Amino acid sequence: MRLATIMGWLVVAAGFYFGLSYLLNGDGSAAGFGITDPAGYYVVKGVRDLAYALTALILLLMGQRRALGWVVLADSIIPIGDCLAVMTHGGSVGFALAVHGSAAVLVLFTAVLLLRETAPARPHAVPAQ
Repeated sequence: MRLATIMGWLVVAAGFYFGLSYLLNGDGSAAGFGITDPAGYYVVKGVRDLAYALTALILLLMGQRRALGWVVLADSIIPIGDCLAVMTHGGSVGFALAVHGSAAVLVLFTAVLLLRETAPARPHAVPAQ
């Protein structure tokens, strides 16, 4: 196995590990992150959203529309999670749905469009003669 492939899998595993750690043990993970001022998490959110945008931009510019569709579909978890976070941490349901819920719908719609546009062609049956 190539070193680049191994490192790629480690990056994926680290992302899952850190993401799940925050969801399952937020206080413990936050302490280990090193930010003591809660405002520092605005930077974390901003960097996360920029990283997603850059990933999508790279795939779009490279013409990798099918890969972009899968990435957009996977990353639809971001506005869905944001919506749930607002609803379960003091925000109004109306605001959560209007802002984050509508964003999730648009992201999912975009993913469907990209994946349908680039779906492999189905072979057509040739009528028997």
